[in-house]
Amino acid sequence: MATELPRTQVVVIGLGAVGGVAVLPLVNAGIRVTGLEAGSWLSTRDFAPDELRNNIRDWPQSVGKAKQEIPTVRPDDSSVATQGSGHPMMNAVGGTSLHYWAQSWRLNPWDFKVVSETTRRYGVERLPKDSTVEDWPLSYTDLEPFYDRVEHAVGVSGYAGNVKGTILPQGNRFEGARSREYPMPGLRSSGFTDMMSDAARKLGWHPFQAPAAINSEVYGQRPGCFYHGFCDRGGCHVSAKGSTAVTTIPEAMKSGLLTVTTHARVLRIDNDANGRATGVTYTRGGETFFQPADVVLLASHTYENSRLLLLSTSSEFPRGLANNAEQVGKHYFSHHQGAPVLALFPHNLNNWYGLPAQGVAIDEWADDNFDHSSLDFIGGGNLWAHTDRKPIAAGKMSTFGKAPTWGKEWKAFLMKNADRYNVSYIQKTTLPYEGNYLDLDPDVKDALGLPVLRITARYRENELKIAAFTQDKMEEWYRAAGATDIIRAGLGNTMGASTHAYGGTRMGDRASTNVVDRFGFAHEVPNLGILGASVMGTSGARNPTLTAQALAWRTVSHLLQHWQSIVG
Repeated sequence: MATELPRTQVVVIGLGAVGGVAVLPLVNAGIRVTGLEAGSWLSTRDFAPDELRNNIRDWPQSVGKAKQEIPTVRPDDSSVATQGSGHPMMNAVGGTSLHYWAQSWRLNPWDFKVVSETTRRYGVERLPKDSTVEDWPLSYTDLEPFYDRVEHAVGVSGYAGNVKGTILPQGNRFEGARSREYPMPGLRSSGFTDMMSDAARKLGWHPFQAPAAINSEVYGQRPGCFYHGFCDRGGCHVSAKGSTAVTTIPEAMKSGLLTVTTHARVLRIDNDANGRATGVTYTRGGETFFQPADVVLLASHTYENSRLLLLSTSSEFPRGLANNAEQVGKHYFSHHQGAPVLALFPHNLNNWYGLPAQGVAIDEWADDNFDHSSLDFIGGGNLWAHTDRKPIAAGKMSTFGKAPTWGKEWKAFLMKNADRYNVSYIQKTTLPYEGNYLDLDPDVKDALGLPVLRITARYRENELKIAAFTQDKMEEWYRAAGATDIIRAGLGNTMGASTHAYGGTRMGDRASTNVVDRFGFAHEVPNLGILGASVMGTSGARNPTLTAQALAWRTVSHLLQHWQSIVG
C-alpha cells in the first residue's frame, strides 16, 4: 500500500535537461512543484578530470537506475533484440546535462516544415515513401522566444549569424532569425580550428564557432571555462558548463516552492475514471509513495517517457497511459551521428585536451541549405571539426594502414602521430519511418521486475545517402586543410540507444498520429504534459537539447496561461 503524500500543484518526473528547465518558470509564477529524480545530487567534487574514470569506466553513467534498465535493440521485427552493456543516459539532479558536450543548437526553420517545404521545392515524390514524417504544428518563429529564454537562463556562448534578419559574419549565416545576440561570446578557437576555418574559406564555405552551454567568461556566479577538456563524459568541476544542476534548478529552489526528492524511482503515472492524471506512484528506500498533483509533467528522456506511459496501464488505458490511439512509441528515430571521417596530417595539431564543443562548424550541407534537385535524398549534415584528445583515446587511434595495431612498429607510429590525427563529428538529418518504434521487451526485466524498453529501428536509404554525401564533403574539407590520409567509417544500420533519441510521444494536432498537442499536453490526458525530445518530429542536423528545453519552457508557459482549463 502506497503512502499518500500531501498534494502538490505540479509534479515533474525527472530533473535533467528539460525537467530542470521547466521548474524555473513554474516557481516564478508562484506554483508549488515537486521534482522526482531517480538519481542523487552530485557536486563538483564528483567531477574529477579523470579520463579512465569518466571515459573508460563510464562514471557516473554506469551506476544507478539507468544501468538496470538498458534497452534491448533490434533492426526489425524479424530479428532478436539484444541488450547492450550501457545506457546513454544517467540519473542525477541535472541528468545528462551534467556530462553532455553542451552543444546548444537551435533547429533550422526548414526542420519544422520538412513535408511542406520539400513538396514546395522538389515535389511530394521526394519524401521517402515509408516515412511517417509530418510538419511540426509550430514554426521556428513560434519557438524562437523560448530558445532565447533558455539561452540566457542556462548561459550559452556563441556568435549570432542572423539577428532580426541582419546577417552577421561571425555566426551561422544559415540560421533562423534571432531576437538578440547570445549572452556570451563564443568559446575561444584553437590553432587547429583556425586552420580548418581557413581551409573552409578557401573552398568558399562559411565556417563559424558553434554555440555551447559553456561559459566563455564569468556568467552570474559561475566562472568561465578552463579548457582542460575532461567534461566530454564527466561533469564540470568548476561549474562552467550550463547544467541545470547549477543553473535553473538552484535558481528555482531559492523560491522555496520547489521540493526535490532524489532516489525516487517512478513506477507509474496514475489516472482517474475520467482519464485525467491524478499523480505519480514511486518507490524510495524500499517504500512506495503516491504523490498526488494537479498536473503531471513527464520529463524522463525519450526512452523512459515511452516506457513509463506503456507501464502505466489502467482500465481506462489498457495499452498504457495516453495510448488508446496506439501512438506511444511510434515515430521513433535516433540521430545518425555515426559514419565519421578520420584524417591524418603531416604535422602536429596541438589538439591535446580542449573541449568537444570548442570546434568549428560548416552548415553549407545541412538541412535544405543547398539545392537537392540533382540528388536522391532530402536533408543533410552539419560538419564539425573539434579539439579534444586525451592519452587513452589517442592510444586507440587508427594506424591508417601504415603500421600494425600492436608491437614495436605500432608504438613507433603512435609516438609520431598521436597528435596528427582528427576525427570528425557529422550530425545528419534523420526521419521517422514505419517499422521504427519503441515498445516493452517481452522477456528482459529490470531490477524491479518491470520490462525494459525495446528499440526496433534501422536507418533507411535517405539517411545512408546523407551519410555518404557528407563524408564526401568532410573529406574535401580535410584535404583542403592538408590531410594526407583519410578513412571513412561504415555508414551503420541498426539504431542503437542514443542520447540523441527522438519520438515516441510525438507532437501534432492530430490525435490519430500523435501523442501530445502543439503545446506538449497529451491528447488523451489533458493534464499530462510531456517534455523532451520524445515530442520532436524531426532532428535536423543538430543536438536535441536546446530545442527540447525551449519546448519545455513553451509547455510550461501554456500551462500557466491556461491553468484553470488544464487543471479543471
